[in-house]
Amino acid sequence: MPHPDITRDPKVMMGKPVLRGTRITVEIILRKLGEGRSGAELLDDWPHIREEQIRAALSYAADYMAHETFIGREAAE
Repeated sequence: MPHPDITRDPKVMMGKPVLRGTRITVEIILRKLGEGRSGAELLDDWPHIREEQIRAALSYAADYMAHETFIGREAAE
């Protein structure tokens, strides 16, 4: 699935996926939400981003995880 609000550039944040036009990584969005911050709080912290970009970060991460290969615990031991 395309994610027009997410971009990757080796010259920006070491190529990590970021919100387009920012240096805010998808990772930091996920970490902040995982810490219990709300989308509204993130918008207050970074008034130059949009709610749609936060949703795009979540969608990007979900798509990334859907294509990951996981090794079961039994196989890793």
